[in-house]
Amino acid sequence: MRIEIVSEAQHESLMDLLCELHTYYNKGSVVAREVVREHLLEHLLSPGSPLRLVVAISDDGVVEGFAAIAPTYSLVEPMPDRRRQIQLKELFVRSAWRGCGVGRALMAWVAQHAVDTGCHRVDWSVKASNARGIAFYEGLGAKQVVDRLSYRLSGPSPSERSCGD
Repeated sequence: MRIEIVSEAQHESLMDLLCELHTYYNKGSVVAREVVREHLLEHLLSPGSPLRLVVAISDDGVVEGFAAIAPTYSLVEPMPDRRRQIQLKELFVRSAWRGCGVGRALMAWVAQHAVDTGCHRVDWSVKASNARGIAFYEGLGAKQVVDRLSYRLSGPSPSERSCGD
């Protein structure tokens, strides 16, 4: 197995994995491969995308898993040794390869990349119901950030209000 930034040769196999990711998070839903291709090429891998996709590739060229990372800077930590950070947007391993060290190898690559690029920390979120994922992260030595909660706005925008309303 190799870990590296995704290349064009891996796009087809990565699309298979992105389809599996969609079904994993949207139980029973299937997404059209062409929609995934468009999203991958026009958004995830576009020159303006903040994401870098790191893939675990089997000896026969199949993408077994991936990590999506984005470098960022802290707004509250201006000191040079603490301001660079990495946001892990997604870590996903093909179902047939879970428990085989793929996730651990991807996380080791991300951690080493963080060190190599002067990042102070790596942050990510995990679904509260993902007991296997939580156990995996804790097995790596990660600690839950107990003073943070995750929020989301989706759907129609809240009505505009003026300041002081």
